[in-house]
Amino acid sequence: MWSCRLNKIKSGRTKKSIANSTPIAEADLQTFRERSRTTTLSYFATRFGRGKYLLELLWAGNILALVLALAQARAWENLSFTHTMQYVLFINWILLAFAALTEYFEARLSPLKLQFKLFLGFLLLQVLVLLTTLSINSLIYFGENLSLAGLSAMHVWDGVLMHLSFGVLLGTICFRYIYLRELWARKQNSELNARIQAMQARIHPHFLFNSLNSVISLIAIDPDKAEQMLLNLSRLFRASFQELKLVSLKDEVELCQRYLAIEQIRLGERLSVEWKLVNPEMYDRVQIPLLTLQPLVENSIFHGVEKILTKSTISILIEISQNQVNIVITNPFVQDKIKLRQGHGIAVENVHQRLKAYYGPQVTFQTYAGKEMFTTVVQYQYK
Repeated sequence: MWSCRLNKIKSGRTKKSIANSTPIAEADLQTFRERSRTTTLSYFATRFGRGKYLLELLWAGNILALVLALAQARAWENLSFTHTMQYVLFINWILLAFAALTEYFEARLSPLKLQFKLFLGFLLLQVLVLLTTLSINSLIYFGENLSLAGLSAMHVWDGVLMHLSFGVLLGTICFRYIYLRELWARKQNSELNARIQAMQARIHPHFLFNSLNSVISLIAIDPDKAEQMLLNLSRLFRASFQELKLVSLKDEVELCQRYLAIEQIRLGERLSVEWKLVNPEMYDRVQIPLLTLQPLVENSIFHGVEKILTKSTISILIEISQNQVNIVITNPFVQDKIKLRQGHGIAVENVHQRLKAYYGPQVTFQTYAGKEMFTTVVQYQYK
């Protein structure tokens, strides 16, 4: 059954129920609002050289190259394709080299203040322009003479001042873009933190009261079990009020198991949990945002198991393959209660947003409604 589910996830993400073998006509695929990746680290040190942000800068750099070539030609009819391509290749090389170096020194740049990082970045850009100009001049001389004999400082430093002025212009555009991106990222991060704090303020109210009632009833008949339940409850709420940072997948699974142990005592035979942990030896090396798995399981219990009086099974599959984490959670649900589920998606949406904040828009977060079965699929590439 588990292999069937994973194969369906990997083979095209069709709108079929992962928990059932038959297709469903009315698959209820829920998607949540996409958030850009924001963390407490600076955007400059973490996202400059990746994806669409670098492409945006390359587009701006190519436009700058065209403007410089046109300014030198003074008219469209005098514009030389070869001359224009020299500007394009020069500027693109500078941007790509700069992006590669900032990625390489990411760990060292991250703790620094933004202003100091921008200053160092601007200096790095000018150094790249200088070294590239000197190298090109030397290569041109070698290409013309097939020897470096007679190479003088005048040949090596030819056009350096003009290229540095181009570097200043390019740096102004580049770092203005980075600064605006930084402001936007911090604003998004503030909004996300506000949502998380609001979430934490109202998390688990029904779960807390139900658990305390269960503890009270156990004190007289099974004090050891009551003590263990309180310990699990304490560990869970301690995690709830921590900073929602990255933790190991092993710790997150253990936290979820503590939560399920509490619910198992409260719900008794009504709750059955089926775990399928693939490659668990890697869990301590893989990271996941704190309180990612537990809210999804709680959502399955609150909107699934508690709505059904008979014995219900929650299935949890966690697999690590090819630098990707696959999480599949299935739970029963009552067909006419699906709209109620959609109205209580605060925790689920919060999980989705935090995953995107850490791992970017490549995160897959989907839900499927099948025949009396609801499936949540989470996939992301860990760092």
